[in-house]
Amino acid sequence: MDDKLVKEIVDDLKLRQERADKPVPVGVSNRHVHFTKEDFKAVFGADAEPVLYRQLRQPGFYACNEMVTVEGPRGTIKNVRMIGPYRTYTQVEISVADSRVLGLEPPIRDSGKLENSPGIKITGPKGTITLKNGVILSKRHIHFHPKDAGVFKIKDGEHARVRCGAGTDRETIFERILCRVSEKFALELHLDVEEANAAGLKNDDAAYMV
Repeated sequence: MDDKLVKEIVDDLKLRQERADKPVPVGVSNRHVHFTKEDFKAVFGADAEPVLYRQLRQPGFYACNEMVTVEGPRGTIKNVRMIGPYRTYTQVEISVADSRVLGLEPPIRDSGKLENSPGIKITGPKGTITLKNGVILSKRHIHFHPKDAGVFKIKDGEHARVRCGAGTDRETIFERILCRVSEKFALELHLDVEEANAAGLKNDDAAYMV
């Protein structure tokens, strides 16, 4: 066997072993909506501002008291919570089961990548807007602060595999998890509610890169 290939294999095994004993906290993401300031005002009123419901692990991000109804060609879903703060785009993140209720076929995407995604109607207490696009299934991902990325020896845009629910009857390995690195992030694996249920996970459970 080629010496270079042997070294690559050995180095990869060492890296996997180094990562395998470092826990990554899980964050379970249910359906939610991100608003631009303009769209928020359109559905909640010109004088309204988002009200904190609870802080999220990611710095500066928070769940809001404000909730809306979303409507697709086949059905509606009520009480979809806003995640603040305002963004430069309005985006609705749902699950596969939600998409069937609504009659939509959203793509699996990283946040903000809305090209060729379906639109949706959003109704709040003061009005309704209709998006031409903006509905996605969130691509599972890990947030890394650069310090954490250094510990895990990971680069922004790389993909990883992660073991969840180790030792349980729902132990699961997820492949192709996008790694996102930013000074604005805190270490956290984001899965949607269906992925979390498949592995028997809840918020703050530990997952491990393998």
